[in-house]
Amino acid sequence: MSILLYVISFIILFPIILFAVIYFICRKGKISKVKSFGFASDVTTFVLFLSVPLIINSLWEVKLGVYVICIAILIAIIFTYIEWKTKKEIEIIALLKKIWRVLFLILMILYILLWIVGIVYKIITYIFYS
Repeated sequence: MSILLYVISFIILFPIILFAVIYFICRKGKISKVKSFGFASDVTTFVLFLSVPLIINSLWEVKLGVYVICIAILIAIIFTYIEWKTKKEIEIIALLKKIWRVLFLILMILYILLWIVGIVYKIITYIFYS
């Protein structure tokens, strides 16, 4: 049971590795590059929803998980509105895929920025406070 807990914790802390593993497994399974990338990003988005608030909480002791979900819902509402105004008929699956991929991009950028900020923050605190 503890091994499973360590694996899940590792995946939440390093979703980029999960993305790479899923991508390479799909590529070995003879799935196209585009579909492999899409599937890997879809799975990783779910993990990023857990990872980004966790990193923020560990850096600044602020719990923002609810806000991340609210922003995701707001993005979904905006995309649905734009889709509704530009097209006569909304294709639900295509719309959800667009929203999910945009959330992947936003969360991945946030994840990378938070890692950079965290590393710089820890270096600065180590240099000036030790």
